[in-house]
Amino acid sequence: MDAAEFRKRGKEMVDYIADYLEKIDKRQVFPDVEPGYLRPLIPDCAPQDPESFEDVFKDIEKIIMPGVTHWHSPYFFAYFPAASSFPALLADMLCGGIGCVGFSWAASPACTELETVMLDWLGKMINLPEEFLAGKDGRGGGVIQGSASEATLISLLAARTKTIRRMQSEKPELTEADIMGRLVAYASDQFCATLGTTPCCSFDKLVELGPICTKENIWMHIDAAYAGSAFICPEFRHLLNGVEFADSFNFNPHKWLLVNFDCSAMWVKKRSDLTGAFKLEPLYLQHHHQESGLVTDYRHWQIPLGRRFRSLKLWFVLRMYGVTGLQEHIRKHVRLSHQFEHLVLQDERFELCAEVVLGLVCFRLKGSNDLNKALLESINEAKKIHLVPCHLREKFVLRFAICSRTVESTHVKFAWQHISQLATDLLKTWEQNQHQQ
Repeated sequence: MDAAEFRKRGKEMVDYIADYLEKIDKRQVFPDVEPGYLRPLIPDCAPQDPESFEDVFKDIEKIIMPGVTHWHSPYFFAYFPAASSFPALLADMLCGGIGCVGFSWAASPACTELETVMLDWLGKMINLPEEFLAGKDGRGGGVIQGSASEATLISLLAARTKTIRRMQSEKPELTEADIMGRLVAYASDQFCATLGTTPCCSFDKLVELGPICTKENIWMHIDAAYAGSAFICPEFRHLLNGVEFADSFNFNPHKWLLVNFDCSAMWVKKRSDLTGAFKLEPLYLQHHHQESGLVTDYRHWQIPLGRRFRSLKLWFVLRMYGVTGLQEHIRKHVRLSHQFEHLVLQDERFELCAEVVLGLVCFRLKGSNDLNKALLESINEAKKIHLVPCHLREKFVLRFAICSRTVESTHVKFAWQHISQLATDLLKTWEQNQHQQ
């Protein structure tokens, strides 16, 4: 494919993606396929001779789309949102086009410097304490990771290295192996200090945890993967109170801030804590601008060596939506979750299982776990909407998460009527079975 054909095919692909997203509500939200569906549809090995773009393009609808779960459908209410927007998609095209591997400043200065500034922009939007920002010569700063799990692992490894070095200076007689065997990491059943847990969007009390961590010299990492985006709204910023005690903090713009995957934002108070754990300096990666206040080499802030130019997505989205546009997006989702909450409360057969703070509603039929498992099964078998469950204190609970950028009040009403009708049908058969027994 030469540049001329790329121009033509690129325009076709943009049209295809725009059509896909514009008409996504017409597609069944969850696919009909069984595991292993794809292998019989394609050859056993790669073609010896080149195929045409037309042949490849035809196979998107034939082979790929039948096996796609449509995360951006307004009938998708599972997991948490997977953010996406047209500005982000365009930026991702440019990222792929430039195709740099930004492990060091010299590998592509713009790739490094835009990321540093974008994480400062984002940090200011959620009112992070100054010490987490890079500024012109700050000791802290932000970095884009692939996921919140990655950010948590990086914090754990950095904390381990920092503790080992501290103990070696305090007790030189101990070897690294001696210290390693005695290290302890504290976690709840959600892993680390969490703002907006996955099952029910609950919030740990940072103002209680923080002083204990400070007193005991424990690294505190805060994971706000989903909820963090909401802190750009002043009315939700109080949920972040206590962040000043943290050593590292992370949230995912790729969940709820219209920046498509992957873009997980992480900040540290002391960049030296990360670079101390991950620094790698083979001769071929050294250059005359070594890491100083002016130069950041992000390979020392992450597990992989290479990295994509992900800050372009943030730059495009933050500029084209503005803070007010992004706040409106968050507020709309929160409004819709409260709409669904009110619908649940009006039906005495159902109960709410957690406070509705942001865009997640946890609910269930009053009754046994088996009854609720059967309800979820009937919802997901009908494939009109898609939900996933969680366990809350031994109870099997249904999660209703407001996800799609295009979801509206009508979709929420439809979802509730659908769930309500399935519940009516289920309770009838359930009662009949009880009588028969």
